[in-house]
Amino acid sequence: MKDGSGNESLFFHGDSPKKGRTSMKHYHLRYGCNPHQAPSRIYSKQQELPIQILNGNPGYINLLDALNAWQLVKELRELFQIPSAASFKHVSPAGAAIGIPLSKELQQAYFVENLELTPLAAAYARARGADRMSSFGDWIALSDKVDIVTAKLIASEVSDGVIAPEFEPEALKLLCKKRKGQYTIIQIDAHYVPDELECKDVFGITFEQKRNGYNINESMLDNLVTENKNIPDAARKDLLLALAVTKYTQSNSVVLAKEGQAIGIGAGQQSRIHCTRLAANKADIWYLRQHPKVFHLRFKEGLSRSEKDNVIDQYLNDSLSPNEERYFLASLKEKPEKISFDEKKDWLSRLTEVSLSSDAYFPFRDNIDRAERTGVTYLVQPGGSVRDDDVIRACNEYGMSMAFSGIRLFHH
Repeated sequence: MKDGSGNESLFFHGDSPKKGRTSMKHYHLRYGCNPHQAPSRIYSKQQELPIQILNGNPGYINLLDALNAWQLVKELRELFQIPSAASFKHVSPAGAAIGIPLSKELQQAYFVENLELTPLAAAYARARGADRMSSFGDWIALSDKVDIVTAKLIASEVSDGVIAPEFEPEALKLLCKKRKGQYTIIQIDAHYVPDELECKDVFGITFEQKRNGYNINESMLDNLVTENKNIPDAARKDLLLALAVTKYTQSNSVVLAKEGQAIGIGAGQQSRIHCTRLAANKADIWYLRQHPKVFHLRFKEGLSRSEKDNVIDQYLNDSLSPNEERYFLASLKEKPEKISFDEKKDWLSRLTEVSLSSDAYFPFRDNIDRAERTGVTYLVQPGGSVRDDDVIRACNEYGMSMAFSGIRLFHH
């Protein structure tokens, strides 16, 4: 397979091509995180790389996203025995989900109302739909063989590349046409297990640690510390999904989940409350996108899905400048009726039974107060704060159920 430029040597860069294979021990990249950071490469010290580049020419950040996203979908697949998908941007998920059917409202909100989705396609529609603004230009990870339905969905969205264990021939052929033939497609060995120790260099100094091989499991929900100790099966699944997403999200992180998908991810914040606010605000927008008035927006002909996402985001924004307002209205056939403050409040009050995971303990109850406003009912966190009693008391006031997992999930 060629990379779109007709140059097969891009697959090897220093390794002699092996007949019928694109396996290799190292691969030279265009540059590192930024164009001035060259040379750049990936390599394996002991064995061949577990990936084959079937099309395109991935960059440094592409591969960081690909390998982190693959670990997440692989873990979700093992956890739930259902096809899973993740949408990654800058080494954190914008969304992740398992492949369960979508409601009519979600189908419309995710622009897939006219498609019959396979479980894998449903997983990606959910992962992409969690935060469509952030998923623009995402890296996609899929747990199972990519079918033609999923490939058609990917072809209709703006993304940088995809990683999966296998591709149906028709699906691969379709994806190879994306981005004028330069779309990056990576196949990974689903049975690959990395070394237990991992290393990275920072400022000329090598860091070494045991890889985070802790498997997310049901026992993490056993230590219920609140008065309400009832966590329904559906919520337990959402908590486990949120824990898995947290494990592969840049710290500090908080993840909100509902009905088999992440609906709000607060990644890489220095303050825990900022993680919670960010995740909750994204979940609010996710739910507001399903408001009937959003579905009644009349877009002008020819708008792409991404352009419609921008229009919806502006429609839900209450503080547009005059220039932003003009741009927003120019994309619509008619001026829409805005969703009032009271209407938003009423609509968001219907969002309930949300699950939340935090990668480290909550230092103050303000996180609980903010989470409650976005319908959070079930929580899991490591515990261990000197103010655990305050946090538990806040949960009890709201009738929430919270488990202490005892496991911190920092990821850097």
